[in-house]
Amino acid sequence: MAMSDPIGDLLTRIRNGQHARKQSITAPASNLKAGVLEVLKNEGFIRGFSERDVRAGVKELVIELKYYEGEPVIREIGRISTPGRRVYSGSENLERERGGLGIRILSTPQGVMSDSQARESRVGGEVLCRVF
Repeated sequence: MAMSDPIGDLLTRIRNGQHARKQSITAPASNLKAGVLEVLKNEGFIRGFSERDVRAGVKELVIELKYYEGEPVIREIGRISTPGRRVYSGSENLERERGGLGIRILSTPQGVMSDSQARESRVGGEVLCRVF
């Protein structure tokens, strides 16, 4: 059966992995997921990620979760735009997450980026998720 919300699935895997205190988790690979993970890595929410082959034509992402003093770095992670309700925003209308302490991840014509990068580039797009 096809997955209806792959980004939501990725966020849930991260949330569940941190709740279970896992050092790393896996998720099916896609370019959009890799873009989201790249933003999370650049913003310091995860240690890193890599792609590995499961079998011919099938890849998965191995995500290294990050902890600080035994507590997960990501306190909250959630989906904003869903398959049933898409949420778009221009760069001038982007809300700050928790007064700038968190981030929002956007899918823009220039690629997947954080809200601060989108404001700097003056580009809007679909607001995928929020992280704090």
